[in-house]
Amino acid sequence: MSNKTEVAEKETKTTTAKKTTARKATKAKKVGSGDRVAVVAGLRTPFARQLTHFKSTNAIDMGKMVVSEMLNRADIELSLIDRVVFGQVLIQPEAPNIAREIVLGSGMDVNTDAYSVSRACATSFQSTVNIAESIMAGAISVGVAGGADTSSVVPIGVTKKLSAMLLNLSKAKTLGQRLKILSQLRPSDLAPVPPSVKEYSTGLTMGQNAEQMARDHGISREEQDAFAHRSHTLAAKAWEAGLLDDEVMTAYVEPFKESLSRDNTVRFNSELDAYKKLRPAFDKKHGTLTAANSTALTDGAASLLMMSESRAKELGYEPLGFIKSYGFAAIDATHDMLMGPSYATPIALDRAGMKLSDLDLVDMHEAFAAQTLCNVKAFASKQFAEEKLNRSSAIGEIDMDKFNVLGGSLAYGHPFAATGARMITQTLRELKRRGGGTALTTACAAGGLGAAMILEAE
Repeated sequence: MSNKTEVAEKETKTTTAKKTTARKATKAKKVGSGDRVAVVAGLRTPFARQLTHFKSTNAIDMGKMVVSEMLNRADIELSLIDRVVFGQVLIQPEAPNIAREIVLGSGMDVNTDAYSVSRACATSFQSTVNIAESIMAGAISVGVAGGADTSSVVPIGVTKKLSAMLLNLSKAKTLGQRLKILSQLRPSDLAPVPPSVKEYSTGLTMGQNAEQMARDHGISREEQDAFAHRSHTLAAKAWEAGLLDDEVMTAYVEPFKESLSRDNTVRFNSELDAYKKLRPAFDKKHGTLTAANSTALTDGAASLLMMSESRAKELGYEPLGFIKSYGFAAIDATHDMLMGPSYATPIALDRAGMKLSDLDLVDMHEAFAAQTLCNVKAFASKQFAEEKLNRSSAIGEIDMDKFNVLGGSLAYGHPFAATGARMITQTLRELKRRGGGTALTTACAAGGLGAAMILEAE
């Protein structure tokens, strides 16, 4: 018997054994008092720079890909899943409910409830909270949360004038009416309209907001470059040490000739001197933000399998960890728009009955090096706490040895709706490697929003 045949037979036996020991569907029990919300599994695709590996793959297909793989690895009977809540920021007009498309496209029971959410960069924090609240309310005992986004396959619109003309053409009854409408058409009306990168309410881009924050909070170009270099260096070390292998799947896309197993956004040979050579990206004359100390446009998806603690125990799962508390905040979008973590974190800490110093890890979304450093500075500021939070003491000074220890979004990239789920899985796994403990995960979001979540692992 050849070696290939022996390997194939072993794989077949393993698959059969898995199926025979799969978690069987049983009637869901109501969540008991004090029953914690468990994260049983977490998985993501590799994150890819815009127009690279996922250049022809839409967010729905990435979502189906990662959820299907996660559920297969978890070896769970699909009829056990009560609800799917998934998010997407750049929504596909032809399929606005990504969660339902994932249910229908990944083999789940067609009766599985599903709905979609959007909270900008904190979208999968929101989908996670929605599943958690449903579990705590006793409405469900097993759910899937997550998010997916692509900056490569985006809805391209038309001008308002052309849109109105097309609508009028559909209503026109005679050739004369149609010709009259078409006679008003100008070449400029045919220009495609990509998704806006500006805030609808303020007209400012994220980069412009971050430039304002860097300027007003005294964050230098040198500090930003050093922090971005740190993020890439730590992420590269995490990958090289194999710390991310179990939480990132290998992704194949049509025609299935090439695969991606690692994020292609990480600079594995990051050198600080190289950052100094880049020109400002948003304020060409006086700016400090560059393409290197800002997050790259990215494609990817991430998902979580969640259960009540009692349900997880009943089905034989050892949770990655538990959601201890969470908090959301909303602030003025015209100034310091990306300070959401500094407002949401105290809410989550209060609900957990904890102080920042109690935590073993802190993981903050790095939209920009400037935004991250502004929030780190605000955490330690008594003046900020008194003037902005109406609190007598600072949130707390962050121990940088506990902060973004595996790198962050500057290195991994930021598919808007997927980042929160990435952070939750990554942080829980790191806590378990360290023997358990508690951690903060937090993110800013467009529109002046902020999210924070306290996690615990044993």
